[in-house]
Amino acid sequence: MPARLLCAAVAGLAAGLAFEPLRLVALLPLAVAALALSCRGATPRGGFLVGSVFGTAFMLTLLPWLQVIGTDAWILLSLVEGLFYGLLGLGTALVVRLPWWPVWSACLWVLIELLRGSVPFGGFPWGRLAFATVDTPVQQLFPLTGAAGATFAVALLGSTLAWAVTVVRRAPVRAAAGVLVACLLATAGAWLAPLTGTTTAAAATTGAEGEGPGLRVTAVQGDVPGEGMDAFAERRAVLDNHVRTTERYAEGLTGTAPRPDLVVWPENSTDIDPFQDPTVYDDIQGAVDAVGVPVLVGAMVSGDEPEDVLNQGIVWEPGNGPTQRYSKTHPVPFGEYIPFRDVVARFFSRLDQVPRDMVPGDTPGLLEVAGSTVGDVICFEVAYDDVVRDVAAGGADLLVVQTNNATYMGTGQIEQQFAISRLRALETNRSVVVAATNGVSGIVAPDGEVVERAPVRSPATLSAWVPFPGGTTPGVRWGLLLELLTSLVAAGSVSVALGLHYRHRRRTGSTREPVAAGTGEG
Repeated sequence: MPARLLCAAVAGLAAGLAFEPLRLVALLPLAVAALALSCRGATPRGGFLVGSVFGTAFMLTLLPWLQVIGTDAWILLSLVEGLFYGLLGLGTALVVRLPWWPVWSACLWVLIELLRGSVPFGGFPWGRLAFATVDTPVQQLFPLTGAAGATFAVALLGSTLAWAVTVVRRAPVRAAAGVLVACLLATAGAWLAPLTGTTTAAAATTGAEGEGPGLRVTAVQGDVPGEGMDAFAERRAVLDNHVRTTERYAEGLTGTAPRPDLVVWPENSTDIDPFQDPTVYDDIQGAVDAVGVPVLVGAMVSGDEPEDVLNQGIVWEPGNGPTQRYSKTHPVPFGEYIPFRDVVARFFSRLDQVPRDMVPGDTPGLLEVAGSTVGDVICFEVAYDDVVRDVAAGGADLLVVQTNNATYMGTGQIEQQFAISRLRALETNRSVVVAATNGVSGIVAPDGEVVERAPVRSPATLSAWVPFPGGTTPGVRWGLLLELLTSLVAAGSVSVALGLHYRHRRRTGSTREPVAAGTGEG
């Protein structure tokens, strides 16, 4: 068992290194393979322990940016998320005894990621295998299958590598053929996606402005004066920076300079409620009037009760003021609201930094602006399939990610989130405009390519013509169904393997079942 646990810990470390900022993506299938080999021959209880070690090491490597909030938060979340991978290890220890087990193992990865992204408190999908596939052939599966299909492909490749290790001595040709087939399946989207017409953005992006439907969109990055947990200590300065940057941009819109159809401010561009502070309202209105087009403002707005707050994207019109609003539907637990506040706050005084609980919205972020439909997604929501799927399927012509990553500047979090935004562009076949307080702001084409990107930690404006390719990708239309069916297959395979496990125990009295030739190795 110690050797298994050590292998699992190293595999978890390798999986974390596959993500930004290092992006050693080649390690990812190797990590999956190492986990499968560590679980092979283990009891279900041993598999759970192996998986938990893998998952905890994975999360500790992936999420060191949480130390900005507190080392205890980093360790505790890693331990909790590690338990999900414990279930993965338990299931893997069972299904490796079945024929075609690499397929069932890959299905298990999809099931566990579905669970992680759903519970508790709405889940935490950060670190899905799919989110490490940007700029790899696997990314082309996003428009076809959604994130679940990309996870399945990576997991299938890794599980097949593990299977090949077990058979290579007695059947080297068979092992090589299996790995080759897995590689072809994992990268099939690179050839299939263009054939289905789901990545047609490249030509549209390079075409002349006005050729076909689209908008000119400007993202404003006003910068934040503080760092870490003190990033927003000077709330008025943050607002002033975005007002000033927008007004300077407006001053440059003379002569032949193209005027935008929409300007986007980031999340928390004002932490002061503009509906309660007239000076804030007037400053925003002045900037909007100066640029002369609608501005999507990220604002913290008081709720119905004194202890409530809403995180909103507000369409602010020149001359008319605020009109449509979107309220964030996936607030971050313990970051934007405190579950069981009366109990938990007694033990963690740091939670006093979240004095009000964010109230979730209940409608998708579909906003009608400049004759088009904008799909607004706020910060961490970009990692949640349902939020992105709702706006894409609801008719959004483009996606906007309003985000505030100021707390995590200098960590891998900002690049991890930007990579997810790029993959969402591919999945939906929509342009994605990311407006961040001080990074990473960027404009992404529907094919996932970065059209514009601002330097971090400095005021900047990005402006580009973004096309509307139109249509709904298979990944948006059928991604959830594929994920549920794959998860059902995973549950079924575990049920079958569990039945065989207990039948073997009753027959032999042993808690372990040797892997049979032609089953677990086949």
